[in-house]
Amino acid sequence: MAWKLEGTYFENCSCDVLCPCGASSLVLPADKERCQVLLAFHVEQGNVDGVDVSDRTVVLIADTPAQMTDGNWRLGVILDDGASDEQAQALGGVFGGGQGGPPAMLLPLIGEMLGLESAPITYADDAFTHRLKVGDDIELVVEDFVPEGQSEPSRLVGVFHPANSTLTVARATKSKIKAFGMTFDNEGKNGHSAPFSWAA
Repeated sequence: MAWKLEGTYFENCSCDVLCPCGASSLVLPADKERCQVLLAFHVEQGNVDGVDVSDRTVVLIADTPAQMTDGNWRLGVILDDGASDEQAQALGGVFGGGQGGPPAMLLPLIGEMLGLESAPITYADDAFTHRLKVGDDIELVVEDFVPEGQSEPSRLVGVFHPANSTLTVARATKSKIKAFGMTFDNEGKNGHSAPFSWAA
């Protein structure tokens, strides 16, 4: 199977800004006993073994130990309900890590798959503000930090992360997350955003 996805992503976790996990490429533990994180990916252009998956959104929700490399992650996947059965199967295979590429780096860390669900998803990437709404249970706004007098956000460069090796420094100005039996509010906490380009 050959596939290629390109688009944008953003995330919000329970760490204070900055997240030690992301800034240290997973060497340092999270600020809290558990890291609860949401990662949203919007595929602007994508093809998975002949299936066009462009303009689809995938949301990953994870609950992990503070030291992420310890494994035993609990992970759930939500696909936008505009995806056909064929698109859902293709995207589920890629984002579940079973089709290689960057998502596969997370596969050894997953201890429990919480499920694959479908829901109406609204995703917006507007310059330095990133918005996500999933049904009535998830609403997230992440804003990149742009230093005064600058036109570009602060960035982490050279990090180990499945989305990109360069991530903006950001924080959530709104965060309400309820999914897979978990409920958390990471408002004011760490965020990142970046374009992503994957292939395998």
